[in-house]
Amino acid sequence: MPRKKYVEIEADDGTLHTYAYHPNGDGLVERGATVDASSRIAPGAYVDRGARVARSVRIGEGAWIDEDAVIGDGAVIGSAAHIGRGAVVGTRAVIGPRVKVGAGAKVVAGSTIESDAFVPAGRVAREGQLTRPKAA
Repeated sequence: MPRKKYVEIEADDGTLHTYAYHPNGDGLVERGATVDASSRIAPGAYVDRGARVARSVRIGEGAWIDEDAVIGDGAVIGSAAHIGRGAVVGTRAVIGPRVKVGAGAKVVAGSTIESDAFVPAGRVAREGQLTRPKAA
């Protein structure tokens, strides 16, 4: 049986969001998002409406690019990372696995944000200026 072209996901408020499989990597891209054909969206990754993903970006498995986020050319987003609503990841920045970038935050071009780090909402993040989650 052939796979469907679209997947509908119901949000907590009952609204339906329609995603298409990206041809390069099989990740899911919501209607209204823009993803360059040269970018790879891994299986299980989501790009929400209004988000823009530039050229040659790699988004890992289970990552989530929230509404209106912008990912610059050549950036790498690690597996299970979350880029918050309206956040900006600069050109060639590297976001490690399980990193959380808050809403409206900006990761400076060329920066590397290590695994499990947290960039608070509205902050500008550069290498070495990060908050790590507290141990449980």
